[in-house]
Amino acid sequence: MASTPSDEARLRQQLTDFYHLVDYFGWSELIFNHISARLPGPDHHYLVNPFGLDYREVRPDNLLVVDVAGNKLCSSNHDANPAGFALHGVIHQNRPDAMCVAHTHSNALSAVAMKRDGFDHNNFYGAQLFGRVGYHDFEGITLYDDERPRMLESLGDRHVLVLRNHGVAVCERDIPTTFMLLWTAQRAAEIQCMAGQAGGPDVPLPDEVKQRCAADALRLVEHAQFAELVFDAQVRRMKQQRGW
Repeated sequence: MASTPSDEARLRQQLTDFYHLVDYFGWSELIFNHISARLPGPDHHYLVNPFGLDYREVRPDNLLVVDVAGNKLCSSNHDANPAGFALHGVIHQNRPDAMCVAHTHSNALSAVAMKRDGFDHNNFYGAQLFGRVGYHDFEGITLYDDERPRMLESLGDRHVLVLRNHGVAVCERDIPTTFMLLWTAQRAAEIQCMAGQAGGPDVPLPDEVKQRCAADALRLVEHAQFAELVFDAQVRRMKQQRGW
């Protein structure tokens, strides 16, 4: 089904708000990294930020439309970041359940990506990610088409992909749910890093508790408007504090 003007306008506004929230929470990386949202339709076209703009400069009307190969399909003086085409393109092309993809290099997430065991699922937020994380070995900057099938295989049917020695990508059914998942992964990484600096042994959780926690978290997010309520509240808070 093709998108209507109102559908696309809503996607553009939500994606713009997502970029601004990433900057607001301090997860941005200069002009780098990327968040994309797939447009409805059979061609898997998606919206992404213009490369060269700060996240605060992203607006609904300057988001780019590209295809899964990274070809720009709109008129703009900017191009998209080529380092995002392989990752975002392969997910949008092959995961119909993943409408939005966000990739960040925050300190905490990058630190977890350095660890051989990756995410620790023994804290409240990490337990919510139990069984939802895939791992992909570092192959350098994600510029090359031949890495696409390997990243897709590493992700599988999960929603979090740790790019080892690099950063993390998350994907979900819509923009608010992707934001909620990124926030959860960020919190899990922050708590893991802080617990690693604290003295004394950690309290391990049984796998059955982790499984129940992850299942309960999924049910909450699948509840009507749960993620959207969280997302909209953070957008209001950000705009109020920034005087927008």
